[in-house]
Amino acid sequence: MKRYLSPLVLAASLAVAAPAIAADYKIDSTHVHTVFRVNHLGFSTTVGQFDEISGTIQFDQEKPAEGSVDVTIQTASVDTANEKRDEHLRGGDFFDVENHPTMTFKSTAIEVTGEDTAKITGDLTILGVTKPVVLDAKLNKAGAHPMDAERYVAGFSATTTIDRTDFGMD
Repeated sequence: MKRYLSPLVLAASLAVAAPAIAADYKIDSTHVHTVFRVNHLGFSTTVGQFDEISGTIQFDQEKPAEGSVDVTIQTASVDTANEKRDEHLRGGDFFDVENHPTMTFKSTAIEVTGEDTAKITGDLTILGVTKPVVLDAKLNKAGAHPMDAERYVAGFSATTTIDRTDFGMD
């Protein structure tokens, strides 16, 4: 039976200090959500998130295929709104946070698929196992920050589906 961590969703709001189209955007931890859904033995779907995410996205609206994504998630920040389950997820059966405190995604290619969409291929590392995945990404909006016109911000959403057993998570 396949078990899925699906989809892994990263919605990020990113900011740079000066108005510019091409820039390295730092993930704004107050506006990022990494959400997952897991089929729980066919009876229900468990939803959770990771609360500590950092990283950068290099993005040029004129040349989006030349960009890059580099994200690090602190595995101990898993949050399913159930502390007992979260402790189990932090243990050796799942994220083994003592030995694997982070999971990462590093892009290797970006294929523009529409005016504001792309497929971002990259290496996802969980439990020290690295596998290629493809994120279906969307540029939500890019422009001057609504409360600080000196800052240029961009928002993105991305999803993917993985089989956690591919990463050694039984």
